[in-house]
Amino acid sequence: MDSILEIKGLTKTYDSGFTALHGVDLSIKRGEIFALLGPNGAGKTTLIGAVCGLVRPTGGSMTAFGEDMGRHWRRLRARIGLVPQELATDMFETVIHSVNYSRGLFGLAPDAARVEEILKALSLWDKRNDQIRALSGGMKRRVLIAKALAHEPELLFLDEPTAGVDVELRRDMWAQISLLRDRGTTIILTTHYIEEAEEMADRVGIIQGGRIRMVEETRALMKRLGRTEAHFALGAPLAAVPEVLSGLNVSLSEDGLELVYRGGDGSGRGKAEVAEVTKRLAGAGIDYTAIDIRESSLEDIFVDLLEGAAA
Repeated sequence: MDSILEIKGLTKTYDSGFTALHGVDLSIKRGEIFALLGPNGAGKTTLIGAVCGLVRPTGGSMTAFGEDMGRHWRRLRARIGLVPQELATDMFETVIHSVNYSRGLFGLAPDAARVEEILKALSLWDKRNDQIRALSGGMKRRVLIAKALAHEPELLFLDEPTAGVDVELRRDMWAQISLLRDRGTTIILTTHYIEEAEEMADRVGIIQGGRIRMVEETRALMKRLGRTEAHFALGAPLAAVPEVLSGLNVSLSEDGLELVYRGGDGSGRGKAEVAEVTKRLAGAGIDYTAIDIRESSLEDIFVDLLEGAAA
């Protein structure tokens, strides 16, 4: 799969002396959904702003669609869409007028059928003649997406696209984002909802302190760093981990009433070893009253990686 965006050595130092980006290298594949994760102040929005022309980089280079963005910025920017984090928009305009206006800003001819298609896809068609100020927060965010799609971008940035949106609306928007990818749009999103990245992203990049810490395919990351954890509530306290469990990563709680297994690699090995623990306990006549099993999420991995980097 060829790349649609290449960022090399990108830096941004503000007049105050604060450096928001430290030599960022990043390659985005055509047609993928890429999730950029990081804590507040990590540099996510600055990076997006640099690509979209809202922030002037101090150094480095960017190539989009095989062309140098520094030399052909205006033409290339017309092929890029941005849904900003802030909800600021034309509050007294109607939905349809605002979307049509955004299309015209990029020099595209009016296309009523295309605008209707976008609004219907985002469940905004019935609200097309409403003023934006009268809409709910979730609907206002959908308007931002509609405006970003109005000029039919090939590369779309979504900066916290579902912030402040309820769970039901969030999942509806996930479906719309997946549909955009199916139509060939490349999507880069930042999000605080890590389950969003786990659900949709083909690859995940982690940024911290203005530096890209890692980039990896989501499934490969889950397989490599995922873990299984199982808690066995015991019928009677034990003084030590039973000998029958030797060779398995099992520990005993301080009160002796719980055995805890931690292991696996996200590939299913952990579940197999949990089954082995239960078999050995039953064979040894050791009674347990409950088992609580959970798989690590991308959020667990993300937190562990950041804590490891800060250590």
